[in-house]
Amino acid sequence: MKDRVAVMHGVNLDMLERRPSDVYGELSFPQLERQIGKFAQELGLETRFFQSNFEGEFVEELHRAADYADGLLLNPGAWTHYAWALRDALEIAGLPAVEVHLSDISAREEWRQLSVLEGVVVGRVKGQGVDGYHSALQMLKEAM
Repeated sequence: MKDRVAVMHGVNLDMLERRPSDVYGELSFPQLERQIGKFAQELGLETRFFQSNFEGEFVEELHRAADYADGLLLNPGAWTHYAWALRDALEIAGLPAVEVHLSDISAREEWRQLSVLEGVVVGRVKGQGVDGYHSALQMLKEAM
């Protein structure tokens, strides 16, 4: 049986093609998810995708994730920097999780450099664009 990964995207990721391409890359959100699916397939992982612009909805999905996933791949978007409820929900989920960002959040505005998920994720990948999802999936596979 393949390991199951919940790929969860947060606020504004569904508008990827309308965001600055020099920061977030050239792919649309559907193209990004297709590429992540290909990466996962190469690694023998089964994926289930979720995206929301509503923090409470994202938290509720984290609460359900243990019912259908063995690990979590998270790009919470701007919630990364202030949504402490996500951290708590991730602890409740009790699954290995990797945080991933298209841009290098540590080289951007000061407020983007904090991650509320630090300490509850097994790793973080940033600044590799779409290829960062491949690295993150590999990291997650090793942790499951």
